[in-house]
Amino acid sequence: MAAATAPHRYRVAILLAAWCQLRRGEVLGLQRRDFDIEAGLVTVERSWVQIGGGRMDLGQPKTDAGRRTIAVRRQVLPAIEEDLKSIASNPDAWLFPREGELPASPRTLDRIWHTARMAIGRPELRFHDLRHSGLTWAASTGASVAEIMKRGGHASPSAALRYQHATMERDRALADSLAAMAPGPAVISLVPAGALTDERRTKMAEGEEVGASITPLTSHDAKQSQRDSNPCRHLERVVS
Repeated sequence: MAAATAPHRYRVAILLAAWCQLRRGEVLGLQRRDFDIEAGLVTVERSWVQIGGGRMDLGQPKTDAGRRTIAVRRQVLPAIEEDLKSIASNPDAWLFPREGELPASPRTLDRIWHTARMAIGRPELRFHDLRHSGLTWAASTGASVAEIMKRGGHASPSAALRYQHATMERDRALADSLAAMAPGPAVISLVPAGALTDERRTKMAEGEEVGASITPLTSHDAKQSQRDSNPCRHLERVVS
């Protein structure tokens, strides 16, 4: 939603932050040479970094981990390719240029982002939240800490672990939601071994008494709600 409200050339900045998990300074430090559209890759070689006195300077990433090459989500590639057509053709052309062949500054992007978030009614969102969401999505796919570190450009596991913890919290929420669907203890009543005669075992093996050996996990009294029509609430198991 936010991407649609930003000036056209800055839509790609939002896509790169969310789907490639790039930092604000890394997005603004991108040049034409950093993209391999055919292979679907983007390389981070430079970034705006904060120096003394709160000033920003464009240089190499703070750590070696920040210099990385990552895969671009294939749905984002057409937007990047279109954006590259609007800039100079030389390899060192900035993806987000300003006057004098200089890259756009963080302050410029902040103004754009402010307009976008206000337009969608989410004034609390920071540009960094795009990267945070993207890394959380990556963790939810089952990515390892090492994979998150590489994609996010983290120098230590501690930052990457935050996203793993976020997905574990989500998993707990899912478990709680499943519990709400089937209140009460989840009990499977087993058929006592002594209750099975040789004749009954033979019939069960032939499929004649399968129904008699199945115990539903939920009861079926007259007060059961309409939710009992959900097949997930009627998981049944043959125990022999």
